[in-house]
Amino acid sequence: MSVRFTLALAALAVVPAGLAAQAAAAPAPASQVIVAHASTLAWAPGPPSLPPGADFVLLEGNPAEAVPLTFRLRFPPNYRIPPHFHSVIEHVTVFSGTLNVGMGEVATYTGGTALNAGSFAAMPAKMVHSAWAGPEGVTFQLHSVGPWSITYVNQADDPRTKRPAGN
Repeated sequence: MSVRFTLALAALAVVPAGLAAQAAAAPAPASQVIVAHASTLAWAPGPPSLPPGADFVLLEGNPAEAVPLTFRLRFPPNYRIPPHFHSVIEHVTVFSGTLNVGMGEVATYTGGTALNAGSFAAMPAKMVHSAWAGPEGVTFQLHSVGPWSITYVNQADDPRTKRPAGN
């Protein structure tokens, strides 16, 4: 698989069809006004398609459907997502901390593009990248149009296929 380079941003590395199974669909954007106050968001453990440790909250849409969707992610310090891509474009806005994004099929978890609080990035569909949080962790918002998916370059990196030790 060839690697396409673009000033890319990694937060886009994130949440998949597991979101649909884990969270009730948020209100459809055309049917009503959506207001989400930060102090009342109901954060939940991240979907099974992400390594353990992430939290998320779905604000709008259903990740399994072809509708606008918005969700927030929170990664602990030094959290890593191995090389992967998404089927749709990603728009990322960082609220706090640092989200690092590296391009290509091999993750180094150094260098890359650092997205600090207030930064915005948009990444084309199918761009291979890895993502990792800085030492303070990161909270960011991702919006796109579903259906949402995440495909790991190396299937052994996919948390959905990992088995407990000894099995």
